[in-house]
Amino acid sequence: MTYPAQKVSQRFSWNEYKDWPEDERWQIIDGQAYCMTAAPNIRHQKITGNMYASIREKLKGKPCIPFIAPTDVVFDDYNIVQPDVLVVCDKSRITDANIQGAPDLVIEVISPSNSFMDKKLKLELYERFGVPEYLLVDPVGDLVECYRLVAGKYGRAEIFPWHEELPLVSLPSLLISLWEIFERDLAELNLVKESPKGYLI
Repeated sequence: MTYPAQKVSQRFSWNEYKDWPEDERWQIIDGQAYCMTAAPNIRHQKITGNMYASIREKLKGKPCIPFIAPTDVVFDDYNIVQPDVLVVCDKSRITDANIQGAPDLVIEVISPSNSFMDKKLKLELYERFGVPEYLLVDPVGDLVECYRLVAGKYGRAEIFPWHEELPLVSLPSLLISLWEIFERDLAELNLVKESPKGYLI
């Protein structure tokens, strides 16, 4: 077995990855192995679960299929990742072992330990392999950064705060109520309007 912790300078591929311990989580980006063994915090997991459950409910009766981590997405031999939530509409990309090629939608919930990976490495990876829509969910700011592919490039992110609905262009006619994802009460908006400063909390 080729073990990534012992050969960190090696360029890894699917051939090594498939034999690594199943009780550890690793991702490979451009041949570099990144460990994900630390468990995410509870809020991260709640938001991830809420996003998956909301999308799964809204996709009932439609051809697109949502998945939640850990699910391997294999872009090529040297790029294998496990997004927090993803949706695949082309069933030919779904195998018993993994997803082959770009999902239609990828969602990553940011945590302090993975911020650089999600905002830089994965952003560039998903753009390069043509993921149509990439959502970065911020549990601290209670907002979502939405990147959409236009002419092969992600433009500037569109920001959606917790009190708005998020339209998913990769999944037509699908709206996500972000206050449900972040478990916020819309009644808070009335308090904001009555506040002398008018700030969202």
